[in-house]
Amino acid sequence: MEAVAAVDKSVVPPSTVTNKELEIGSKVNQIADQIVTLNLLEVAQLSEVLKKRLNLPDAPLVATSSLNLAPKIEEEEQAPQVVQSAFTIKLVSFDAKQKVGLIKEIKNILPDCNLVQAKKFVENAPVIIKTDIPKEEAEQMKKSIENVGGTVKIE
Repeated sequence: MEAVAAVDKSVVPPSTVTNKELEIGSKVNQIADQIVTLNLLEVAQLSEVLKKRLNLPDAPLVATSSLNLAPKIEEEEQAPQVVQSAFTIKLVSFDAKQKVGLIKEIKNILPDCNLVQAKKFVENAPVIIKTDIPKEEAEQMKKSIENVGGTVKIE
């Protein structure tokens, strides 16, 4: 029982000290603890004092990054890559010789469109045929319209 009471209270419990902190000297840990408590203005002042005492040049951030002193962060980690899933198909122009075939194809593509509306639609090119469609459908539609003389752009 008396052995338990004689435990040194200055020893930090092992759960609060990491292996890296044990490798670093206690003097360095004390300095780090003091630096962590500084506010932004005090950190700037400390930086200036250390530059003067250690004769360090004022190096621009570009030079530091070009020397690879700081780890580079991959662009993919910074922002997730956005994959386009909805496309717009637009009739840009058409071959006048194949206008009739194009009108019929537009009538088939647009379900609520009659021949007169399809004719007016084609004559008003450039016009958007459909929006928010999957890539496969847009590619298929482009191919069918180009087969009848239309020029299509997928956006």
